[in-house]
Amino acid sequence: MTSHDRPTTDAHADTDPSAGPSPASPDPGTEGAADGRQVTEAALFEAFGGVRGMVETVAPGLLFVTIFTINKDLHLSAIAALAVSLVLAAARLVRRDTLKHAFSGVFGVAFGVVFAMMTGNAKDFYLPGMLYTLGLALAYMITTLAGVPLIGLILGPVFKENLSWRTRNPGRKKAYAKASWAWGLILLAKCAILFPLYWWADTTQLGWVLIALKIPPFLLAVYLTWVFLAKAPAPIDVFAEMEAKEKAEEEAEERRRVERETLDRVADDLGRDLVQEVVAEPQSDRPQGGRHRR
Repeated sequence: MTSHDRPTTDAHADTDPSAGPSPASPDPGTEGAADGRQVTEAALFEAFGGVRGMVETVAPGLLFVTIFTINKDLHLSAIAALAVSLVLAAARLVRRDTLKHAFSGVFGVAFGVVFAMMTGNAKDFYLPGMLYTLGLALAYMITTLAGVPLIGLILGPVFKENLSWRTRNPGRKKAYAKASWAWGLILLAKCAILFPLYWWADTTQLGWVLIALKIPPFLLAVYLTWVFLAKAPAPIDVFAEMEAKEKAEEEAEERRRVERETLDRVADDLGRDLVQEVVAEPQSDRPQGGRHRR
């Protein structure tokens, strides 16, 4: 809701000096900004899964590194990690929640299990996720350089603006570009820590560092995205625009139908009146033809 949607008081209304100072009314602009921040928070929570999404991201890897630290059993660690990711996905199925976060976790863990089982190296359990992080960091930066920030492609449908920010909302496009740079650089810094550890550290050290780097960089990137978008212009609700356009077209079509029906009724009435006048015309008024006698 914007400030234009709220009733305002008359600036010239009479005031009673004896009544004392009136209580301060909330600033409509401040309320509008607060609404925008709340919408942004809700959209980010939906897009990135919130607390539950973070748990689904961390739990399989945490279980893997915990079991492997205790008994060094690659097979048991991999099976346990895959099992817990499947349980989390099943829990979402039972609750009929969004499955994208749970399934992404299942696929990530499954790829890690396959890599580790094929090579026999427990560190390879983490390799697919690390490669994905590197690819995602490059995708954020490359798409931003191309003028189509990846974070805008992700959040556009969530804000119901789709790609309208590209051409119709330059301030919002700039905010998406800043957020995409933030995500790209943060993930790239994370990769700069993890890949050397993949080569030099053992599985346990790599696993615990990776777990420690799961949440803080993510929260930092989400926070910076929230800061940039909270200061950006409001999104253009293209879904509402399409609904309004469809409604206007339906109303115009209904008006045309009513007009056609009205014209048809008028034409029918005129036709009936003309026929009645012709039938009711006196015989004497009609021209009579002459009769010839033999």
